Order: sequence, then C-alpha cells, then structure tokens
Amino acid sequence: MDPDEPLDRAPLPALDRRVAGCRACPRLVEWREEVARTKRAAFADRTYWGRPVPGFGPADARLLIVGLAPAAHGGNRTGRMFTGDRSGDVLYQALYDVGLASQPTSVSADDGLALHGVRVTSPVHCAPPANKPTPRERDTCRPWLVRELRLLRPTLRAVVVLGAFGWQAALPAFAEAGWAVPRPRPAFAHGARVPLDGLDLFGCFHVSQRNTFTGRLTPQMLREVLHTAATTAGLG
Repeated sequence: MDPDEPLDRAPLPALDRRVAGCRACPRLVEWREEVARTKRAAFADRTYWGRPVPGFGPADARLLIVGLAPAAHGGNRTGRMFTGDRSGDVLYQALYDVGLASQPTSVSADDGLALHGVRVTSPVHCAPPANKPTPRERDTCRPWLVRELRLLRPTLRAVVVLGAFGWQAALPAFAEAGWAVPRPRPAFAHGARVPLDGLDLFGCFHVSQRNTFTGRLTPQMLREVLHTAATTAGLG
C-alpha cells in the first residue's frame, strides 16, 4: 500500500486503515502473526489484533507522542498504541495526571479512553522480535509517519519523542514532511528541546520497563516533560 495515494474525505482515519493493512516487511508480518496465533498464556482466551497498529488520538491533535513500535502482547494484541502492557500503564497514567487523557488506564481498544488534544504514534507500526526493528524496517515504515505528520501539521505544535530509537527515526521523517531539521541533527537526551518550524520537539526517556523499573524514568520526570510539551502546544 502506498501512503501517498489519495485519501478519502476523512484522511487521517483513512491513513490509519491503510496502515493496518500493510504487509511490506516479511519478517515483521511473520512475527506479529505468529505471536497472535501462539499468544501469551495470560491472554490465551483473547483474540489478538496481529496487524500493524495505527496511531491513536484526534485528527486535530496539538501534541504528538512518538514511541518505538507496538509490543508483541500489548498493541499487537489490542490494536491500540501503548495499550495492554506495562509501558502503556505508565504513559496513560501520566497523560491522565496532566489532563490529556479521560482515564488513567488503557486495557483494550474499546475501553472508552479518549485523548484530549494529543495523538500517540510510532515510527514502526508492527511489533518486532525482541522489540528491535531493523534499520531497513524502520525506513520502510517511515512513509506512514511522514504522511501522518503532514496531515497533523495544521494543528501540531509540540512533539514528545520517547527514546533514542524514536528520536533517530522521527528526525528524518520530520525533514521529509517539510520541517527544517537542524544540521547536524540534534542528539537525543531526556529533556532535550529542539525548535522546528512552528513546533517544539522534546526528548524523553522511553517508558520501557527497563527505564521505569530502574528509576531512570520516574513518573514525575514523565509528567514534567508532558506538562511542558502540553503547555507549549497550548493545551495547558
């Protein structure tokens, strides 16, 4: 599927539907579908999504959160970014704490969660083995993020990128989508803030279990970045 083909009159939902039907990366297709068949014992009675996971949130979002890729038994199971796993528990609690989410938990795609002025996406839409997409898979998936950024551009004012992988994948996507990205490209750091054309890009440690369990990223640190980005975006 070509992300640049014309979309219907509801372009972002149409793009999300196209993302969910992508089969461009054979290794990722095989992995996500195998996980959906074999399942984790705790979810043996659940039907897994087992497809690429599109972005989640309103089409007129002023703030965008960019992660890495769906988790095998999280987004690959539920069909929603950062839903049904420990990373999502931390992220959505923080979004709720700063007034950007209607509830503090996200357990399924039909749990009633709504985001206020914020959208969540990732540079890779399929769950990768060992949570590590290859550079080729990252680059193959980039056109989806580029198209999403172009559609969000009229309202987008701030972006929070979670982790170095997301940062390295997002900067070329912003450049391709038409933003002037500084050269040399800014290095990732927690708390980094880079002004682009009409928006600010913020770096934040990823909400991975490794970071949250060790205290490298605390709930307070995450709330502070989200609050600053939301205020910058006019949501505070």
